[in-house]
Amino acid sequence: MEAFRPTLHMLCGKIAAGKSTLAANLAAAENTVLITEDAWLAELFADELQNPKDYLRCTAKLRRAMAPHIVAILDAGISVVLDFQANTVESRTWMRHLLDQTGADHQLHVLVPPDEVCLSRLRSRNASGVHPFTVTEEQFHQISTYFVRPTPDEGFKVFCHDEGCETSP
Repeated sequence: MEAFRPTLHMLCGKIAAGKSTLAANLAAAENTVLITEDAWLAELFADELQNPKDYLRCTAKLRRAMAPHIVAILDAGISVVLDFQANTVESRTWMRHLLDQTGADHQLHVLVPPDEVCLSRLRSRNASGVHPFTVTEEQFHQISTYFVRPTPDEGFKVFCHDEGCETSP
């Protein structure tokens, strides 16, 4: 019988693609912890986040602080659902670095619904007031320009959750 290996779950998808909903579902598994970037950023840096440049600065600080803890959790045999965006090669490289420090398994979950679906969800989310950040449609389009789908040469086990996305072995 194969021993349990903790898993690092990573999420790739545009704003309001369904990443946080999937993250919550994945985190319901036994021995799994959910770490949510937006919650941490809102608590630590809400007053400093006005544009993408601010986000990059603040998330870099958060990642530096969280990295050793994420590795320690995985090394303790607990799976982690990392609800941080894995939308760029740079962010996935950071996540790969975490993996390289552990013996954990991984899954990169990719969600690629059409922009119209994301925008509809975004409007609902903004209206509900439950998300720590309100994102305008203009910001959605601006931030979406940074979205880069993962490629096979990045070496991740990809699990797609929408049509038109290829799952890797």
